[in-house]
Amino acid sequence: MTKNYINSAIEKNNFNLISFNSDNVPPIKINGNISKIDNQLNIKYLLTGDLSTIIIPQSNKTPLRQYDLWEHTCFELFLKLKGTTRYWEFNLAPSGNWNVFYFLDYRLNIIEEQAFESFPFKVAFQSPESLIAEANIDLSKLDITNKDLDIAITTVLENKDGQLSYWALTHPAIEADFHHPNSFIVSL
Repeated sequence: MTKNYINSAIEKNNFNLISFNSDNVPPIKINGNISKIDNQLNIKYLLTGDLSTIIIPQSNKTPLRQYDLWEHTCFELFLKLKGTTRYWEFNLAPSGNWNVFYFLDYRLNIIEEQAFESFPFKVAFQSPESLIAEANIDLSKLDITNKDLDIAITTVLENKDGQLSYWALTHPAIEADFHHPNSFIVSL
């Protein structure tokens, strides 16, 4: 049986992240793509370059829901319902640890999103200079199927010296601020 995609919203966006920092930036490039098909949002991050210059948390055999993943190397994704202030923050560590948060407005009323009991995603080295992280998000769990979304795509990298660099599609504030309303520049 084949699936009929005539009524499906299929969109695809390639992206390149830029570092907020001008110093201590590792010699890494971060790009990827994001797409939405029906109730599935797919995102793939690709890190290329000298990965030995950053700390990549080792794989955890039993991935855990964990706080403060952004204090180390972490892939992040922010989803906002178009025309509202409500949004979700997804944190995905290379270790497999994860978390999802819900906000009613810009950095306000943060709660841990309970729609996900687990959040499997893939992280794999393609070579010593290439790492891929890929996640599929079931939007129906958030009750946002067939809704227009504004998206911010970000990453935090921890250098070997413990310094963090902040990567995003855009940096609209004077400080690195992934939650800034003008960071949500991808529409799906």
